[in-house]
Amino acid sequence: VFPSQDPLDRADFNAVEYINTLFPTEQSLANIDEVVNKIRLKIRRLDDNIRTVVRGQTNVGQDGRQALEEAQKAIQQLFGKIKDIKDKAEKSEQMVKEITRDIKQLDHAKRHLTTSITTLNHLHMLAGGVDSLEAMTRRRQYGEVANLLQGVVNVLEHFNKYMGIPQIRQLSERVKAAQNELGQQILADFEEAFPSQGTKRPGGPSNVLRDACLVANVLDPRIKQEIIKKFIKQHLSEYLVLFQENQDVAWLDKIDRRYAWIKRQLVDYEEKYGRMFPQEWCMTERIAVEFCHVTRTELAKIMRTRAKEIEVKLLLFAIQRTTNFEGLLAKRFSGCTLTDGTVKKPEVPPPSTNPFLEDETGTETDEIVIEKSDTDKPKKPKAPDNPFHGIVSKCFEPHLYVYIESQDKNLGELIDRFVADFKAQGPPKPNVDEGGAVLPSCADLFVYYKKCMVQCSQLSTGEPMIALTTIFQKYLREYAWKILSGNLPKTTSSSGGLTITSLLKEKEGSEVAKFTLEELCLICSILSTAEYCLATTQQLEEKLKEKVDASLVERINLTGEMDTFSIVISNSIQLLVQDLDAACDPALTAMSKMQWQNVEHVGDQSPYVTSVILHIKQNVPIIRDNLASTRKYFTQFCIKFANSFIPKFINHLFKCKPISMVGAEQLLLDTHSLKMVLLDLPSIGSQVVRKAPASYTKIVVKGMTRAEMILKVVMAPHEPPVVFVDNYIKLLADCSTDTFQKILDMKGLKRSEQSSMLDLFRQRLPAPPSGVENAGSLSLSAPTPEQESSRIRKLEKLIKKRL
Repeated sequence: VFPSQDPLDRADFNAVEYINTLFPTEQSLANIDEVVNKIRLKIRRLDDNIRTVVRGQTNVGQDGRQALEEAQKAIQQLFGKIKDIKDKAEKSEQMVKEITRDIKQLDHAKRHLTTSITTLNHLHMLAGGVDSLEAMTRRRQYGEVANLLQGVVNVLEHFNKYMGIPQIRQLSERVKAAQNELGQQILADFEEAFPSQGTKRPGGPSNVLRDACLVANVLDPRIKQEIIKKFIKQHLSEYLVLFQENQDVAWLDKIDRRYAWIKRQLVDYEEKYGRMFPQEWCMTERIAVEFCHVTRTELAKIMRTRAKEIEVKLLLFAIQRTTNFEGLLAKRFSGCTLTDGTVKKPEVPPPSTNPFLEDETGTETDEIVIEKSDTDKPKKPKAPDNPFHGIVSKCFEPHLYVYIESQDKNLGELIDRFVADFKAQGPPKPNVDEGGAVLPSCADLFVYYKKCMVQCSQLSTGEPMIALTTIFQKYLREYAWKILSGNLPKTTSSSGGLTITSLLKEKEGSEVAKFTLEELCLICSILSTAEYCLATTQQLEEKLKEKVDASLVERINLTGEMDTFSIVISNSIQLLVQDLDAACDPALTAMSKMQWQNVEHVGDQSPYVTSVILHIKQNVPIIRDNLASTRKYFTQFCIKFANSFIPKFINHLFKCKPISMVGAEQLLLDTHSLKMVLLDLPSIGSQVVRKAPASYTKIVVKGMTRAEMILKVVMAPHEPPVVFVDNYIKLLADCSTDTFQKILDMKGLKRSEQSSMLDLFRQRLPAPPSGVENAGSLSLSAPTPEQESSRIRKLEKLIKKRL
């Protein structure tokens, strides 16, 4: 219970351990008497404490009983006091109830009396109001009726729960009858003032009609709608006569007169009838909206009848004037009455989030910019939506095929002009400093596309946009094939004209590339243009999807056209690769025809290597500078050239047979020189040296290392055969008997020796699961075998010294 540090108080007390603790050594036994005395003293103290505690507990029971009795007496006294308080509280409550009983009765009586008086007052007001309402209705006192009718209706609402009383029900029926009579009477007054046939009453609007409109606000909403309908119909009756289908002014070329007429009518209405109708009726806007509905119907009818007479200029003129009028309506009115009509508010395309084009309200001929920095520019605030957009111009949508056909024709002429201009002006002049210019016709094409897209989106965002997209697709393909692919230089099958003699004499003047400088620049320019078209076409697709209705977005797809431009890019890169590759072919042919068994000493790099390096230094800087704006495609060019040149070099290497030991050393030196040049190819001839891309470096190292391994195998002695075969498998990791046969041919072995070697090779082949890649990695990192001759080690030292 009480914490203690004494070992004797521990639950796991062990007497032997305790004694060993007190007497750890024999010498400590000398103090045994002292320890025994301390323990005896401790025992006596414990006995005294126990004795004292036991004696102290003798009288505890008697004291406890006495304390319990005192506590019970105190509880009884407390209970008695609580009972007295409860009795007094019940008496007080009874007294309060007796006092307030009469007051509650008075309160109920007062509330019932107040309700009765209020109901009687309402009944008196209702009865008097109904009598007055009937009298005023007969006298056409609409000003007083408007205020009185609203009050009577409000009072009648208090009697909804008393409709079971016959007198109340009778009054309610009289109110309904008065309302019906008022409605019919007001309609008759308006019919008399504004008859459907004939002219308006000379007296014009009156105060009686103005008050009648206030009454109509309180009556059934159908009365108000009937008044509005009849007035607007009468107000526009003249318009239907003036612009009948058989009238000359009804055609599209005079569409301005329609809108001028309604402007005059609205001004006339404001002057004559502006105060007659309540302001919340928005009669001016209602007249304009009904005019739009009528105009849309009439224009649609006349355009169906005279569809053959619609020309694109006439159609665009009518649409332009109509959209201007719709914009004017948006400035003048809020569009709050459009929900009352049958024409729904047209859906507006979602806000643009793509930087492909500037704001549509800007200049339509601005050039499309696709630089990444444009995405960081703040967007212009979007203009508020026009609620009247399409309310009239919707009728032109079925005839927009005229506009689409016109754009088809215009784009066809534009492509033909691009072709003619290219033939007349010729290919672009070499301008290395600008990094390969994009053909100007490309920007002109997309500027025209932008203009057409903005214009068509203002006319319609439905099917015409899909039709226009189809036209865009057609001429994107036309541009890709006629302007880009059609002007790529054609390759010829003629060789470079290099001879072995010229190579050996290092006559560089006879080495001519297949494509001229102008042709190389043209290919790069077409490649840059195709890359521009690819990026801009993607942005064009995104912008078209923003403009078109949401239900038609899935039908906008320019993937095929983007693939076409990708094909042009791929063909351009392939032409550049083929040109440089073909320029190197004579040098490789010369290499394979040299008498490598007659080489007596190892010197500097061979003439064919110098020729290859010369062609690379002539072509690659031009291509790199002209593709400065599209570095990724220059990297693709380098990769494709390496993938084409290195296998071809290895194939020609196999044709060099037989090869002496010295010839193999010379070839190994030449191979290393070509490897260094290829590794440096992306930045060759450049003032700014950049590290070659890792993907390109990996291809060059892997390919040229294989060529070096082939020569090392050729240099290795073929005796003993087992060592030679193992050395071949270790260095090349090539399980093909054809490759092994070529190595034997390069060494110049006899057929009998080759046959035994091939048999041994087939026996020594590793199991297939070992994997080619793992073996290849071993061959790249494997050191020179001990079986190699000292001449190979000597050659390696020579190469390191040259480096």
